[in-house]
Amino acid sequence: MGDFTPLLKNALKSNGCYFVRQGKGDHEIWFSPISDKHFVVDGKIKSRHTANAALKQAGLEKQF
Repeated sequence: MGDFTPLLKNALKSNGCYFVRQGKGDHEIWFSPISDKHFVVDGKIKSRHTANAALKQAGLEKQF
């Protein structure tokens, strides 16, 4: 199992989402213009389910 974070961030950026601020620990707060919501991206995502959950919060389809 790898780290899904870089792949997730690339997918988010390519769909117009952007980094807002640093959260607690290694978490980051991002914003999606698609869902018009803020959501959390963990610094080390080891599960494809967690990566897909972040995509869902951003209003995007599953990719992992």
